[in-house]
Amino acid sequence: MAIFADRRDAGHQLARDLDAWRGSDAVVFGIPRGGIVVAAVVAHGLGLPLRAAVVRKLGAPAHEEFAIGAIAEDVRVIDDDALCAGRITPAQLSDVEDRERIELRRRTALFAAAEDIAGRIAIVIDDGVATGATATAACRSLRAREAESIVLAVPVAPATWLPDADAADVFVCPHREHDFWAVGPFYDDFTQTSDAEVVELLSHDLRG
Repeated sequence: MAIFADRRDAGHQLARDLDAWRGSDAVVFGIPRGGIVVAAVVAHGLGLPLRAAVVRKLGAPAHEEFAIGAIAEDVRVIDDDALCAGRITPAQLSDVEDRERIELRRRTALFAAAEDIAGRIAIVIDDGVATGATATAACRSLRAREAESIVLAVPVAPATWLPDADAADVFVCPHREHDFWAVGPFYDDFTQTSDAEVVELLSHDLRG
C-alpha cells in the first residue's frame, strides 16, 4: 500500500507536479510538523521560499485522530457532520479548542516567520489529506492575508476529496486513492517529525 519511502520522497514526487511555479513569486507554506518536511523539498527544488502555515487539528474527545475541525490563528473550521457522528457537545468542542489554541500559540511562536503574502501565490503543502480540515484552515488563513491565489498541494488524498472553492484555487495531488483510511499507511517511514527538525528546516531556508 505504501507509495512513498518517506516524506522527502513524497516531496520529490510532488515537486514534479508543481514545476509550473518554479522560480515564480510564490511562497511555499508547509503545515507543521510533517508537512514542513515535504514542503522543504518542494521549496528547494523550485527555488521558492519556505514558511510555516501553523494550524491545529481539533480531535474528537477520546479519539484524537478523528478530526472534528481545525483552527489557525484567525480561522476556525468545524465539521458539523463529524460533530453529529461523534455526538460532540458544544462544551466538549470548546474544551478541545481551548487546549489546541494553547498549542497553536506555542507553535506559532516557534515556527512562524513574518511574510507579506498579499498579492502573491501561496502554495500550501501537507504530507497528505484525510478529512481536509487542517488544509482548509491553512488555506483560508492565507486567503485572509490577501494571497492572490492559493495552491493546495499534497502527495496523497482520497479520490473523492476536493478543497472548498473558497479555500484553494488549484488542487495538486499526484496520488488520488480510492482505498483510503489514513495518510500514514502510504509511507514506509511515517515517523513523527520533531519541533527541532521543523525549526532546522525553516532556519536553513531563512538563512538563504
